[in-house]
Amino acid sequence: MAPKVREVPRFAWSLRALGTLTLAIGICVLGTSLIFLYQTVRTPVSSNDSFLVVKPGSGVTHLARQLVSEGLAGSEWPVIAWAVLSGTAGSFKAGEYFIPAKTTPAQILGKLSRGGVHQRKLTIIEGLRFSQLRERLVGETHLAATVASLSERDILDELAPDRPSVEGLFFPDTYYFLLEDTDMSILTKAAGKMDRELMHAWQNRAADLVLDDPYEALTMASIIQKEAMLESEMPRISGVLHNRLKRKMRLQTDPTVIFGLGPGFKGPLKRSDLKKDTPYNTYTRAGLPPGPIALPGRSALLAAVNPLATEDLYFVAKGDGSHHFSKTLKEHNRAVKKYRN
Repeated sequence: MAPKVREVPRFAWSLRALGTLTLAIGICVLGTSLIFLYQTVRTPVSSNDSFLVVKPGSGVTHLARQLVSEGLAGSEWPVIAWAVLSGTAGSFKAGEYFIPAKTTPAQILGKLSRGGVHQRKLTIIEGLRFSQLRERLVGETHLAATVASLSERDILDELAPDRPSVEGLFFPDTYYFLLEDTDMSILTKAAGKMDRELMHAWQNRAADLVLDDPYEALTMASIIQKEAMLESEMPRISGVLHNRLKRKMRLQTDPTVIFGLGPGFKGPLKRSDLKKDTPYNTYTRAGLPPGPIALPGRSALLAAVNPLATEDLYFVAKGDGSHHFSKTLKEHNRAVKKYRN
C-alpha cells in the first residue's frame, strides 16, 4: 500500500511564504543600503583643497561629525558605517592631514588610518644672521613658539654650550616639521646638520691650511658666504683671504664691518664706518673676527678649507654679481675706480 502524503496546512505555507518574502525584502534593503553606502563614501564632497586636524583620541563618531562640519562628508552615518565595515574605526592617527580637492570620505578614512600626516617645511637660506633666522621662526605660525622667549645664551646652553655665539650655528637647508612641533626642534635639527657638515669639510681640508680649528673654518666660511654672489667664485675668494692671512695683511672685508655695526645698520657703508672699531672690523683689526657673521652653506664651508691656489690679494665687486680679482694694490685701485665710480 502506498504511503499517505501528508498535506501541509495552508497556514504553514503562508508563514513560509511570508518568511521568504521578508528575507527577500531584507536582502534587497540591505543590498540597496550597501550600494547607497558605497556610492556615498565614494563620492567626493569638497571641491577645494583643505587641511584636517585630528586630535589625539578622536573616535569614529567625533570624526564623522568633524568631516561633516568641515564640508568633507555629506552625513555622519555613512562615514561611521564605512569605518566599521572597512576596519578603520579606532585606528585613526592624530595629526594634520592635507586633503586634496575631490577626495572621497572613504579615501579620507584610509588616509587617517595609514597616518599619512602632512609635513610642512621651512627653508633657512644662506647668509642669514641669527636675528633674521629668529624672525623667520617667529613668523612661522604652524610652529609652537618657544625661541622668542629665549635669550641667545639660553639657546646656546641648550644646543652648543661650548660655543661663544649662536651666529653660524645652524645649517641652511629645508627642514620638515609637523603641526605644533616647536621652533626649537627646527634649530636642533639645523644645529646638528651644521655640526656634521662642518666636520665633513674639516676632515677634507687642504694640508697647508692656515686655519687652526673647525670654528675658524666656520668663521671664514661665513665671510665667504657674505662676499660671494656666485658659488663658482667662492674658492677664489677663499684663496684671497687665505693669502692675506698668510702675509699678515688685514682682511678688510666689508661684511664683517657691517656685522660689527649691529642689526640696526641699514647702509650704505661709508668710509667713516670702516674706521669704527668693533671686534668684527677687519679694517681696524688683524686676523679673523671672533666668530661667524652669518650662516654659511655647504659650498662656502668647502671653499673655506680648500682655497684656490692663487696669487690674488684683492677683489672688488663688478656690480653684476661677479668680482674683479687683482694681485697688486695698483691693479686693485684701478679696478675700484672702474667699478665703483
